[in-house]
Amino acid sequence: MPRGRRGSRVSALEGGREEEAAPARLQPPAEAEAAAERILLRGIFEIGNGGCDVELGERALRWRPIRPERPVGDSKFDLLCKEDSIELKDVFSVKLKRRCSFKQQRRGTLLGITLFICLKKEQNKLKDSTLDLINYSEDHCNVWFRELKKILSGFSDRPKSLKIFLNPQSHKKEASQVYFEKVEPLLKLAGIKTDVTVTEYKGHALSLLKECELQGFDGVVCVGGDGSASEVAHGLLLRAQESAGMETDQLSTPVRAQLPLGLIPAGKGSTNVLAHSLHGISHVVTATLHIIMGHIQPVDVCTFSTTGKLLRFGFSAMFGFGGRTLALAENYRWMSPSKRRDFAVIKTLATLKPEDCEISFLPLNSSQDGERMAQESPKSGCNKQWQTIQGQFLNVSIMAIPCLCSVAPRGLAPNTRLNNGSMALIIVRNTSRPEFIKHLKRYTSVKNQFNFPFIETYNVEEVKVYPRNTAGYNPEEEDGPQETASGNTTFPWNVDGDLMEVASEVHVRLHPGLISFYGGSMEEVNDSKVTCNCL
Repeated sequence: MPRGRRGSRVSALEGGREEEAAPARLQPPAEAEAAAERILLRGIFEIGNGGCDVELGERALRWRPIRPERPVGDSKFDLLCKEDSIELKDVFSVKLKRRCSFKQQRRGTLLGITLFICLKKEQNKLKDSTLDLINYSEDHCNVWFRELKKILSGFSDRPKSLKIFLNPQSHKKEASQVYFEKVEPLLKLAGIKTDVTVTEYKGHALSLLKECELQGFDGVVCVGGDGSASEVAHGLLLRAQESAGMETDQLSTPVRAQLPLGLIPAGKGSTNVLAHSLHGISHVVTATLHIIMGHIQPVDVCTFSTTGKLLRFGFSAMFGFGGRTLALAENYRWMSPSKRRDFAVIKTLATLKPEDCEISFLPLNSSQDGERMAQESPKSGCNKQWQTIQGQFLNVSIMAIPCLCSVAPRGLAPNTRLNNGSMALIIVRNTSRPEFIKHLKRYTSVKNQFNFPFIETYNVEEVKVYPRNTAGYNPEEEDGPQETASGNTTFPWNVDGDLMEVASEVHVRLHPGLISFYGGSMEEVNDSKVTCNCL
């Protein structure tokens, strides 16, 4: 990316001819790097407010102001003539720059070449910018334009065609506006073909993924929130099992999803846990540029099953307080997402009650991780056999990703990563309401939210949760049972922000790197303190 005038718009030097050039004399430390790189083209362009000697290498574009005769006693001369550059891997599009008048229907006056660049800013944010190479010569610019296009076409990881699922109801119905105003223009600029399907109801994307033709697409993109993204991921993984002839209810080793998944967080008001965990920030342009640049990373996935039947694929789950809060919030869909969430948290805290259940888990088969988690939780032990805990629990969290969000900047499970091959099991035993609220408030700060005597954490491969209550949960009548049509009681689970009601035990198993997402490596999360309106 540019190391001087970043993304500066560049204006014009007439003339100049391209030529095969010997490497320019460069200042250390760039000298050794540039000397090892073959120079493809060399020419004169105007960049910024002056003419520059420009070199196109195999990996970078470098330019240096054309040196006039050195003024006597000018100590700033070397600084003014310093070389600048951009790496070609940060360029996602190149266009011929033309000036078109209102009456011109076709080609206007050629001004030069524009490079469109992906810049990395602070706090994991990406930004699109431009660099103009001004030269009025058609022949000169066409040679450079063709060579730059050839280089960009060599980045094989970048998608050429995408299937888009757009949830128009997401985030106060802002998703459509976000996509067509911010996302689509960038995709078109990058030359990516798109096929957009607007979903009409919950589960629509899942049903479409069972039948739609995905051959010819390089990836799938979901425009929406956590629920939409989880639904599309579930659909892609189900499709992969069916294509491989796998029996979905007997999945011990499921096959990987065939296409990477991109997530565009389309608006404000949602926690956007997946987007935060993938990109470190919930930012539309950042998510779009990760897709355009073909930044791909594998992500661990969980299977949730009961009595030998697959319920769904997912990334995180909460049972107890987390499940009860979501079940209550679902009855107030007419509220905005943030108000609905805060209301449900407050009301569930007012009627706080533990779940009587048995939890069995298989500790992670890794001495390094086992030692670390044993140090944090002396009660856990480190053998490779199933362990069982019984009792009254306020909340049970099972998370394969760190679950970063605006109200939990360190994450709901800060000790896990997107693809470290383990799940975080976080058990909150029964305690007083004030102590439990202290634990919840810790998520919004930099303090350790697990540093309480009633909390245990483990790194695990598998978990089984057996509710032992005789009655389920009714979100409107907290003390009354919730029964299914068959008369069985059900218990609410929060799986990736979606309500899953299950009548018996749930078996959660981790599958490392089962799906790939568009996203890049993150910097350390900012430790700034945030506030939660509901606590």
